[in-house]
Amino acid sequence: MPRRVAIAGVGSIGSKLTRALDEGIPGFTLSAVAARDPTKAEALLSGLANPPPIVPIAALEGYADLVIECAPAPLLPAIIAPFLSAGKAAMVMSVGALLEHEDLIDLARARAGQIIVPSGALLGLDAVTAAAQGTIHSVRMITRKPVRGLVGAPYLSAHNICIDNIKEPLKIFEGSARQAAQGFPANLNVAAALSLAGIGPERTIVEIWADPTLSRNTHRIEVDADSASFSMSIANVPTENPRTGRITALSAIAYLRKIYAPLRIA
Repeated sequence: MPRRVAIAGVGSIGSKLTRALDEGIPGFTLSAVAARDPTKAEALLSGLANPPPIVPIAALEGYADLVIECAPAPLLPAIIAPFLSAGKAAMVMSVGALLEHEDLIDLARARAGQIIVPSGALLGLDAVTAAAQGTIHSVRMITRKPVRGLVGAPYLSAHNICIDNIKEPLKIFEGSARQAAQGFPANLNVAAALSLAGIGPERTIVEIWADPTLSRNTHRIEVDADSASFSMSIANVPTENPRTGRITALSAIAYLRKIYAPLRIA
């Protein structure tokens, strides 16, 4: 029987996943959707071949074997904890929120559940994970984003940093991945994912630049390990939400497709 999948949140990421599952991903079926705005969800589902029910977040676990969280970060525990408690799986897009709720990882371990973090807007997490089987000496990520993708970040408000009218690139942050995820919760899920794949959120160093010359979100990773030293860069095309790259939803779709694929590239 196909595994039942619930989608929590139907924004730029959730809507793409919903359509992809409706069109068909081998081994999976779309079984339920939860949304803060039911009217928006109804409009999306009306165009599907097999629209699932719209249910409250608290009811999702009874409808699915796997939940994909695509909602605002504060909702993460409410969405995935019931699935983990039942020994089920949860794919997390708000990865930064995991650093604030590491008890969810303990819950997954205790109840034989699983938290899945797709590659999202980053690349090379497989290489970082492989290097972590040995010794990683350092990990640094340099993020450069268009101004409109950073405006409103809590870190900027807390430190009275105004970037609205800058004319040249400006470094606005340097610190740990944990600090980056706290200060830029809508922007730095990639930093959290990188830290979890490698040497942790305290030792992973992040630089953030606001760059008025850019139209894409760019990330460069630099890793020094006993097995290899490597660097990788990616420039993501944003969705209608300037904080989210188009490849983020595609990474989740790709993960689902390779679960039952006859040839799987890990």
